Amino acid sequence: MWDAIGTPATDAVSPPTGSAERSFCPQSQRKFVLIAAILASALGFIDGSVLAIAIPAIRADLGASLVEAQWISNAYALTLSALILAGGTAGDRFGLRRVFSVGIAFFVAASMACVVAPNPAVLIACRAIQGIGAAIMVPCSLAIIAKAYPKKERGRAIGIWAAASALTTSLGPILGGLVLSAFGDGIWRAIFAINLPLGGLAIFLLLTKVPDDVPTEKRSLDLGGAVLATAAFGSMAYGLTSMSSESASGAASHSLTAVVAGLLVLIAFIWWERRQREPMIELGLFANRAFSGANIATFFLYFSLSAILFYLPMLLIAGWGLNTAVVGFTFVPLSVAIAILSGPVGNLSDRAGPRFPIAAGSLLVALAFAGSAVTVGMGIRDFWLGIFPFMVVMGIGMALVVSPLSTAIMTSVEDRDTGAASGINNAVSRIGGLMAVAAMGSVAAWAYGWALGPQGVAGMPGFGEPLTAAIGESLDAARIAASDFAFSAVAWATAGLCFVSAIVAWVSVPGSALPWRNWAQDRHP
Repeated sequence: MWDAIGTPATDAVSPPTGSAERSFCPQSQRKFVLIAAILASALGFIDGSVLAIAIPAIRADLGASLVEAQWISNAYALTLSALILAGGTAGDRFGLRRVFSVGIAFFVAASMACVVAPNPAVLIACRAIQGIGAAIMVPCSLAIIAKAYPKKERGRAIGIWAAASALTTSLGPILGGLVLSAFGDGIWRAIFAINLPLGGLAIFLLLTKVPDDVPTEKRSLDLGGAVLATAAFGSMAYGLTSMSSESASGAASHSLTAVVAGLLVLIAFIWWERRQREPMIELGLFANRAFSGANIATFFLYFSLSAILFYLPMLLIAGWGLNTAVVGFTFVPLSVAIAILSGPVGNLSDRAGPRFPIAAGSLLVALAFAGSAVTVGMGIRDFWLGIFPFMVVMGIGMALVVSPLSTAIMTSVEDRDTGAASGINNAVSRIGGLMAVAAMGSVAAWAYGWALGPQGVAGMPGFGEPLTAAIGESLDAARIAASDFAFSAVAWATAGLCFVSAIVAWVSVPGSALPWRNWAQDRHP
């Protein structure tokens, strides 16, 4: 899947339904499809992984509150999550090359608007528009490779794409941190500006070097479902996010009303989808226990991962005052572990089933987040000895999960439904990230305020908000301790959810409970 932070798994985005052994693209031009897909993927990866590092700089430069910082991330995640399935359908209906090019152009145009955003409100609006472009672009990236390359060459092409994507994801935060550290807070705009040359080159290659493809089928676009999904998830995210800045009972009631309204619209969305001849989501797939279990595990796991990777940089940069170049290494273990271990873990999943690696990986991630909570809670503020080792454990745990989750999804449904199943799982992971940033912000804000107590009224900055003026040594110590407590609360909550993910996978996903027994039987039949 394409997870919440942009880490690729090669079978997550379904190839076009009508793809066949014959490619629409001559052999001499296939490399241009691959390069364009890699460049387009880099757009999302750079924005996704580097933005978390840049959030403290954006807050300092634009004066954004915690709620506004949440929406700078969530506006993009909302439109992407709600529209990504419709975007995949558009590629089938209108042709992949055409839709892919439009999606990239839309994404780049919105990125340029982000570059000149004068305040948080404009940046949030531009990010929402950017998410629409990504919803068109993301499903086409892998699908156009699958359609351009015949089956015997497809695996190698996807492998090159995945390796380049993992490299981009690994290097993005490091380079972004170095640039932010060297040039100051205002340079965050370069994160979006880099999309212009990357996207421009991708569009140029697609329009001049790649022939047009024939649409595979005339599926209808479920625009009604897309609108309802956006309204449902948007309302719930709004309510959860508002809780982080509201304390009065009336305000809390307002937030709860938004969450309830979102749930009601979600029910309306389900009713709508059940009545459609060609729905955006095949709800019947959820009758399958293994499919439902794998998606529940996906939601909890990616909810937890997104929360940690969004709020940890706030603690390290704004709370501890660490250099952004150092904090950039937070994301490296995840990408490196997935790049190295996905192949062997995929083989294990094929031989013994996905049950054990998903459950074991989820437990490792839970252990990593619990360890981070304990370390931070004890006041150990050393990145390399206190945080980074647990990020390595988290990376190994996620590497055990990513490929088997895709296997569990694909093997739980009939062959004709693998595309729909993959798309649903992709959307579930992104919705998990959307809800995580919204809900865990409220947890962090509450814990931060509770830890500060009465001192919080004396002009103290909020959680993850950079200091703009001296506040005195004792107050600063209280602020840092409160930041530690707030992050620990988030880390403990996410550790618990990862543990739930492990239990759900264990009881619902098929596979051997003890895979080494399979190895022993293979050696001594």
